[in-house]
Amino acid sequence: MTEPNITKKIKILAIDDERDILYALQAIGQQMGWNVLCETNSLIALNKMETAKPDIILLDYHMPQQDGITILKKIRKKSRTVPVIVLTVDERQEIADQFMDAGASDFANKPIKVADLAARIRLHIQLLQKQFELRENAIVCKGINEATLKLIHDYCAAQADWFYIEDVVENVGLAYQTTVRYLQYLITEKHLTMVSDYGKVGRPRNKYKYI
Repeated sequence: MTEPNITKKIKILAIDDERDILYALQAIGQQMGWNVLCETNSLIALNKMETAKPDIILLDYHMPQQDGITILKKIRKKSRTVPVIVLTVDERQEIADQFMDAGASDFANKPIKVADLAARIRLHIQLLQKQFELRENAIVCKGINEATLKLIHDYCAAQADWFYIEDVVENVGLAYQTTVRYLQYLITEKHLTMVSDYGKVGRPRNKYKYI
């Protein structure tokens, strides 16, 4: 895949079996000045990916021909760097982890919110450009992208006190499920420490601090 160029019109490949969703994604693209190519058939979409060379791929979790994780693995055989944002109504972290292991870049929940999805697309175009600037491997390890890792690491390193996942999500702009995965990685690499904050009411919340 060639290096993205912010001066050209961004090309997005949307793979979803619901035509109403694709219509909405095209409307968002028109509003934002992006070229959104739509495909309901995942097999055709994989062929279209090679010819269209999209800057971003939007992938539905539930597809009739093959599930989203299978499609994602095939996408990653064609390109390790193209950002893939998974569209899903399932917010379970275990599902997110499976997608991250397969190579997902981020998540956007259904029903789609224009501002949220547009912000994620802009962020991942910036991360893709940063990835080329780093001039190193795009993938640190399974499910961990170098540019995304640097974005979250730099935010955490700038915090003098304890912070919560929600703080990172709000300030960095990635989905909750994505953020959890990267924070867990930073803990294993001994960049972060985590404790459970037991408040007076409700469930305990995990809070983090840069080491």
